[in-house]
Amino acid sequence: MPKLPPALGVPSLPFAPDLPGTVRAAGAVLGLLLIAGCSAGPTPVPVPSPAPEVAAACADLIKALPAKVLDAERRETTPKSALTAAYGDPPIEMTCGVTPPAGMAEAQSQCFEVNGVGWFAKEVQNGFIFTTIGRSLYFEVAVPSKYSPEANALTDVSDAVQKHNKLVTPCT
Repeated sequence: MPKLPPALGVPSLPFAPDLPGTVRAAGAVLGLLLIAGCSAGPTPVPVPSPAPEVAAACADLIKALPAKVLDAERRETTPKSALTAAYGDPPIEMTCGVTPPAGMAEAQSQCFEVNGVGWFAKEVQNGFIFTTIGRSLYFEVAVPSKYSPEANALTDVSDAVQKHNKLVTPCT
């Protein structure tokens, strides 16, 4: 059985080269726990302060989001909020109840549609931020460039958006 390097802080056992199976199994479990302890924790996502009726509608939308986006698992956000969600590492961040981004007022002509949901896209340094357009709630999806093409994330959330974010004006 190979010895662990001393850098890990685990003493080697030169006097017990043939460890019984239960000790080896315990070592394997400890190794898995160490690996799990290194996994990404809650991701910080800023929480907006919308009106109470918007917050209530947004909470329903966030609850309805899928378990995975682009095969990335849903993860906790900090601070905990019914208005935010995150997936994967680096995180795909979702926030409901945001204010409309700059340039959106004249962006109706820049609206693009994914599965019946209109989006305004803004390229940022590390990816894209998409915001629903023509809907009663402003729902934002920030997708890092690691997930290129970033707009593919919108296909995974479009069903929840259609069901919980009322269409006001379709894309033109």
